[in-house]
Amino acid sequence: MSNESLERIARNKNVARAAARQLSMEQLHKLSEVVAEVIEQKEDEERQRQQVEAEKEQKLAEIRAAMNDAGLSVDDLVSEQPRRRRGRPPKEHDGGESHRSRDNK
Repeated sequence: MSNESLERIARNKNVARAAARQLSMEQLHKLSEVVAEVIEQKEDEERQRQQVEAEKEQKLAEIRAAMNDAGLSVDDLVSEQPRRRRGRPPKEHDGGESHRSRDNK
């Protein structure tokens, strides 16, 4: 079953019912168990992601507080980056003929 089919089933109750009619009760119960496991895994992953984000926010808050206590700003920590040159560097000539002189021969 393709991802597209699963999305159609998830979006439309009538499509889900039609697909379910093609399955036996045993298959429907097995599908229900599998979907419940997948939902549980996704919820666990989301909780872990939220916990990691909360820990990052806490660390950032601590760093900001320490910087404020030290009288520092982000600008104090970041040195000015050298400006990059725009465009291509000039081509080096190897002493050979240029394209123009070859074309004029």
